[in-house]
Amino acid sequence: MSKLLLQGNQAIVYAAERAGLGFFAGYPITPASEILLEFVGRKRVKVLQMEDEIASINAIIGASLAGRKTMTATSGPGFSLMQESIGLAHMMEVPLVIVNVQRVGPSTGMPTFPAQGDIMQSRFGSHGDYCPIVFYPNSVEELYQHTFSAFNAAEESLSPVILLSDGFISHIYETVELKTYPTVDRTRPPLGMGRRHFTGLTHKDNTKPVTSDPEVHRALLRHLKKKCEDVSEKYNFYEYIGNDTADTLLISYGALSRAAYKFRDKYALFRPIRIFPIIKDLKEIAEQYESVIIMEMNLGQYRNQVESVVHKHVELVSLTGGKIDLKEIWDKLTAIKGRGRKRVSVAD
Repeated sequence: MSKLLLQGNQAIVYAAERAGLGFFAGYPITPASEILLEFVGRKRVKVLQMEDEIASINAIIGASLAGRKTMTATSGPGFSLMQESIGLAHMMEVPLVIVNVQRVGPSTGMPTFPAQGDIMQSRFGSHGDYCPIVFYPNSVEELYQHTFSAFNAAEESLSPVILLSDGFISHIYETVELKTYPTVDRTRPPLGMGRRHFTGLTHKDNTKPVTSDPEVHRALLRHLKKKCEDVSEKYNFYEYIGNDTADTLLISYGALSRAAYKFRDKYALFRPIRIFPIIKDLKEIAEQYESVIIMEMNLGQYRNQVESVVHKHVELVSLTGGKIDLKEIWDKLTAIKGRGRKRVSVAD
């Protein structure tokens, strides 16, 4: 088993290839461009640079229907363009993986700085009701590992799975042990074999469209939601660091969670890796503490989702502008009432 010093985006490519990726389509965009560039020249994966992100997502939908494991990679502006087709892929039950390396927005924002501004979009970006599975690692090693998770969950749920990263994690270099994780094979026959429905219309039993029967649509939504929720329970990934001296639980994820480790002597820490559907264990963990604080590189996109699970008020530490500053975090944490009993210096 070998070890390599890899950039985060490179780790995604190495894992995707080992997970059985057959086709990649994408369009260059900072800070995700290295994924497309790294795939070029790899003989085991067919690669197309498309004219834009809309073409990219539709290309991988088509290739997946033809029987290949497929993936695309983008950042916030491109992820916005993909949303309609993400809904289409959920409706047609097409397995694929979408990597979103987040940067500061809205719009073009600050393209070279990391952010966590696409959290709500990853869950609710497309119209209608659907239940996406979303992973957000916090290291290069975890990007490698959970690229496998994303491909496997996509095959098992027959749906698009989103792998979130950010400009920090995707661009740092760390040592990765190149394990070969178990992979899930394609189960459905490719396009042209058997009877399947291949448009975004409401349909019954994967065959003909039924566009005027509410009961058919309700049954379809129940099916789409249940299969993703059931599959997500197989990928119940999170990190919890308890603290008997603290009365406050600090929640953080992705790049910012690496800063949260600095405060583990003062707070208990919870880090979701599968951020959607929300980890059910969080409710039981949060009940052990008087207060809950969430740290995010946005204006609080995950906060309301956490409150809906823990059923208590969640204080917010918000960082924006692509900067992770320990002193700024500390000042914001100590300004919140109900903090943990044990004080620790950020210089420790």
